[in-house]
Amino acid sequence: MDPPRIYVQRTLALIKPDAFDKREEIEDIILKSGFIVLQRRKLQLSPEQCSDFYADQYGKIFFPNLTAFMSSGPIIALTLARENAIAHWKTLIGPVLSNKTRETHPECLRAKYGTSELQNALHGSESFRAAEREIKFIFPNSVIEPFPSKGATEEYLSKHVNPTLLRGLTELCKHKPLNPCVWLADWLMKNNPSKPQIYDGVIAEENKSSKYGLIHQQLFENSKQKLNIKETKYCLLWTCGDKKFFLDLIMFCNFNPCSVFLFNLYLSLLMMCP
Repeated sequence: MDPPRIYVQRTLALIKPDAFDKREEIEDIILKSGFIVLQRRKLQLSPEQCSDFYADQYGKIFFPNLTAFMSSGPIIALTLARENAIAHWKTLIGPVLSNKTRETHPECLRAKYGTSELQNALHGSESFRAAEREIKFIFPNSVIEPFPSKGATEEYLSKHVNPTLLRGLTELCKHKPLNPCVWLADWLMKNNPSKPQIYDGVIAEENKSSKYGLIHQQLFENSKQKLNIKETKYCLLWTCGDKKFFLDLIMFCNFNPCSVFLFNLYLSLLMMCP
């Protein structure tokens, strides 16, 4: 069975031609709102590309004007990531502009930068499926992780979260501390099964005999040079009890130079773990 993965939702954001001159200001708001920009691209779509992108709007009365407007100048395309990215981005940009929108949602970005229902400054994916299609359209080489099903989520919690939490609650009942919330938080930090172990540059005994040991060492040496990581102790972090995932990540970085940024971001996040 494949090891569990952590999913972070993504959505597509477009800064439309009418707001292109305000792109830096808008991107600053995006970052301050807790989004991570995974991909960024400046481009100008042709009318044919706009027709394909907005295929779900085909046949509506405004469709010709929409494709003409969206192909009238350059746009900025962004793949944004965070928890509940789709809903957060839709809330941030607000509804399609109407006569009452500036009164009902005066703080939204469309109210601030848009001028009409057509020229409303920004685009956001409506759903996970729409985000998947739109990201692949704008960034053809993107790899979109499948969204976890309810069953997969419950299985992950049952296998990797509930056992530790049950032990912690049991100990909490035994000790009966004055501040149970703080006590449980401290206990979970001390007994976190996913706490990273820092690799000190020497292959552990359990890995010398494994089929991954030699491959791991070779990829590690290649990655140190390619990823320009100077601190050995930060190079290899065995996390979440999922060593195969880390090996896969190392291998991915060796064959995909564009992933260096994501790899370093991954390591930075790990160093923030308790």
